[in-house]
Amino acid sequence: MTVKLHLKAVYRQKKTFLEGEQCVILIAATETEGMRMKILVLGGSYFLGRVFVMQAAAEHEITVVNRGSYSMAEFGVKELRGDRSSEDFLKECREDYDVLVDFNAYQPGDIQKVLRNLERSPKQYIFISTADVYRRGTGDVKTEDTPFETRMFPGEAGNYIAGKVALEGELRKECTGRGIAYTVLRPVLIYGPYNYAPRESLFIQIMVQNHILPEITDASGRFQMVYVKDAAEAVLKCLLNEKAFGQAYNISGDEILDYHTFAEGLGWAAETEAKGTTVEEAVSDAAHSVSVKTVPFTVEAFTSQGLELPFPVTEAESELYSNEKSRRELGMVYTEFTEGIRRTYRAFRSVF
Repeated sequence: MTVKLHLKAVYRQKKTFLEGEQCVILIAATETEGMRMKILVLGGSYFLGRVFVMQAAAEHEITVVNRGSYSMAEFGVKELRGDRSSEDFLKECREDYDVLVDFNAYQPGDIQKVLRNLERSPKQYIFISTADVYRRGTGDVKTEDTPFETRMFPGEAGNYIAGKVALEGELRKECTGRGIAYTVLRPVLIYGPYNYAPRESLFIQIMVQNHILPEITDASGRFQMVYVKDAAEAVLKCLLNEKAFGQAYNISGDEILDYHTFAEGLGWAAETEAKGTTVEEAVSDAAHSVSVKTVPFTVEAFTSQGLELPFPVTEAESELYSNEKSRRELGMVYTEFTEGIRRTYRAFRSVF
């Protein structure tokens, strides 16, 4: 008998819903620590961009360009309200920026338009791409030298991949022609506080509202994730870092996950948070703790309820990536999944 899942609509707070988790978004030490930079951030109010700004704001002078949906003023940054697609708006960005960090370039021409309309060129352009740029279905673990995907896939995902592939070429051409150093970061699936994509948050919502943890029993897909704070730290480590000039880096946690280990991690997070580690935490957690039972679901039983599985379902859909270069050249140390998902569970449970 299939368990029927009931999910209530949730309207998140526009400020922070994190309570304790904001305290964990700490300033990361970088090779440029102590050097105050002027940084222009495109797309700095959502998820990874937001966490990067939270980490960088205490050490650097940050200007965030966004359309005004979520303010970042509380972090002491300068905000420019407008659309990056507007040439007139871009011409208003007249300061000498050391670094431009681009979180929301998706379509061919996005980078070109920015660089051709800024009054002054930055010293470095950091572009957040995706690990999905690599050719799919090869069966190999992807390194930064793996050939790119050249096929066009249907739908929104296909457009997203094609756009990022094109933009990496655009970045190299535009920056080389202007003498601008550039760096590309290719994260795998990012998880953590502020994530607006229904991945881990979908399962946490089910846990809180239905008191069960679905474990998909007939999915063979494998995947990798990276905690959002680690991805933000990777950006920090690249700021005016000459080792990173002209380089691309896969950004990924160390573990290879599947639906079983993912459910195990979430179950452990719920159990750990319910216990609390101090008297104060135990009292606070009591208000949000839930008794969660792991319940097996087939792929069909889960998706027949109008829910989408957020990770690869089959081995054929699985793509794996090497993070060795980022560890070696940037000194990245990735948060273990059990710890990252515990922090994520703590952040989201009071939202639902």
